[in-house]
Amino acid sequence: MTTVPPSFDLSGRLAVVTGAAGGLGTAFSVGLASAGADLVVVDRPGVDLGPVVAAVTGHGRACHPYPLDLADTTAITPWVDRVRRDLGPVHILVNNAGVARLEHFNEITVDAWREVMRVNVDAVFFLAQRLAEHMIADGVPGRIVNISSKNGLVAEAGLAHYNASKGAVELLTRSLAAELGPHGITANTIAPGMIATPIDGEFPLDRQAFEAAWAERIPLRGGYGVPEDCVGALLLLASDAGRYLNGTHLVVDGGVLADQMPRLRFMPPYRGTV
Repeated sequence: MTTVPPSFDLSGRLAVVTGAAGGLGTAFSVGLASAGADLVVVDRPGVDLGPVVAAVTGHGRACHPYPLDLADTTAITPWVDRVRRDLGPVHILVNNAGVARLEHFNEITVDAWREVMRVNVDAVFFLAQRLAEHMIADGVPGRIVNISSKNGLVAEAGLAHYNASKGAVELLTRSLAAELGPHGITANTIAPGMIATPIDGEFPLDRQAFEAAWAERIPLRGGYGVPEDCVGALLLLASDAGRYLNGTHLVVDGGVLADQMPRLRFMPPYRGTV
């Protein structure tokens, strides 16, 4: 007897996506809409959410722009309460917004450290905290998906504060999974690798040489990924298909973390036997 696989259909569900105005956030919003979800798209006040709203509504789904300065943690709880009051129960939270700065360890100031932690860790926790309280009260078997990074699993020079923030997101998510699982709510992370997004666009480095080195470092043919490469992982974690995934991470990096040293480039060429 053939068993029908669990459904990826998100019809009737409301998803909140932070950092939705570009890059991964836009791809995630469109991907969720294509699976049937309605969206609350979030970015800083003054950021143009028009393009992502148009992309989501183009899939026939409702899209509600709700600006929020995630660095202001005191604003998060009343913001969540307003969304719940205006739109009803939230079923999916995608904590995607993040900031990064490239600085040597001894150049990182207290203000720079706190800026990264406020957005990358504090906002992730307090959004999940309040939305999870509403999910429990509403009897919603919710899905919390926090966007981490390969930098939450291995370090990279010049990014001590970013590395630390993403490592915190990994363990924070496992903590949420342990506490929310009894309520039928799952919490997981997606850890993207080198994805072509704007987050590192202003880093002070030799961009051409850096990207060439990384393209050579990624085992999967094609080099850098694009935001859409992460959407499948999100749909799995956000849908009934991922019902039993809780407290884990999905790494989307083209195989970077699987290959501790790019030895292949120093070996003789592959000689097939077929």
